Amino acid sequence: MKHFELKGTTRQVGNKAVIKAFRREGLVPCNLYGLGMENILFTVNAKELKALTDTPNSYIVDLFLDGAKKGQTCVLHELQWHPVTDECLHVDFLAVGDKKPVTISVPLVIEGHAKGVQQGGKFYQNVRSLKISALLKDLPDELTIDITSLGLDKRIKASDVQVKNVTIVSDKDTIICGVKTTRNVTAAASEE
Repeated sequence: MKHFELKGTTRQVGNKAVIKAFRREGLVPCNLYGLGMENILFTVNAKELKALTDTPNSYIVDLFLDGAKKGQTCVLHELQWHPVTDECLHVDFLAVGDKKPVTISVPLVIEGHAKGVQQGGKFYQNVRSLKISALLKDLPDELTIDITSLGLDKRIKASDVQVKNVTIVSDKDTIICGVKTTRNVTAAASEE
């Protein structure tokens, strides 16, 4: 999985006025927790954070606080957005280690041309990412789904996705994609 370097500055607990002042300066208040460590409050530059949040990709974040030489390995845990301006208001990072599995959402990549589409069906995709759990070294950048053998009225569920050393955490009955029959195909079949 790809790594993303992010620089931050530690901060003290503050009231609403302090937090709003950070946001006016182009900073986003953040929180780091996990691995039995105490919560660390810090801020990051909103423009640097935008490169991390405005992408479908998932990243392992190497967080460097106050100019530290060694970064803290973490993942995005929760983001809070302004409902009107879509501005990032707050981010929670979860510290992760090499020996404990990490649960993260990974994008799906659809590959191939479905047989059902060539027979006149319509392809649909319900899910763009799946939640998985794996050790850091085993986390994939993306999950590739091959739809070449997908026929008419067939679908692929989360339970059909198999990846070595990775556990699918999303509901097993989640329908990822499928091919449905169109009216033209149904009409042609009834005429015969």
